[in-house]
Amino acid sequence: MDGVSSLFVDLGFLNVAILLVIGLATLIMIRVSFVINWTSKPRSIRPPKPLSTMIILGSGGHTAEMINLLAVLQMDRFKPRYYIAAATDNMSLQKASMLENSLLDKDEGFGTSHFMQIYRSREVGQSYITSIGTTLIALTHALWIMFRIRPQVILCNGPGTCIPLCIIAFLFKVVGIRWSSIFYIESIARVRRLSLSGLLLYKLRMADQLFVQWPQLKKKYPRSNYVGRLM
Repeated sequence: MDGVSSLFVDLGFLNVAILLVIGLATLIMIRVSFVINWTSKPRSIRPPKPLSTMIILGSGGHTAEMINLLAVLQMDRFKPRYYIAAATDNMSLQKASMLENSLLDKDEGFGTSHFMQIYRSREVGQSYITSIGTTLIALTHALWIMFRIRPQVILCNGPGTCIPLCIIAFLFKVVGIRWSSIFYIESIARVRRLSLSGLLLYKLRMADQLFVQWPQLKKKYPRSNYVGRLM
């Protein structure tokens, strides 16, 4: 009888554990659905104070496009500004520093600016097998950066440097740590299809707003926002 009683007790604990896991999974699914639903809705109310902003630079042409975009924004609405570039990218932060210096010279909403680097998930030409380890390192580094900064706005236009940071930002929304609005601007070079970074953010619904510069992209990806040529 003692063995039978013990079996029933064990089964009872097992059932309770299963119910707890199901309940927790259900709550997580509900929260993720809520975040995805509100992420896709535009916010038109102008905030009373400047927004802390993370600007992810993608190197090469991506950085040039981002710098050109920042040059036409009302920068006094986005500060402090945190520029993030890949650890192997030695030029992007220099260009961002030049932009900040020009704002200081013109006295056009110059605010506190910070410059940081992050590990790449995958280098050009790197094998996909070895990129698994580097992706985990990049996610860990992104977690540390996001905990440190907790920006209200994230601006990015690829390439893959932005993905770990956007993933962590989305998880922060789910668990309620910080709601960072992610704005992704697809490169003007993308005419017929989104880049891999843009496609991931679009399919996984992590970006609050995803902008494209060609009408055929809007037609192919209806949840994107067509804004015409920005550059």
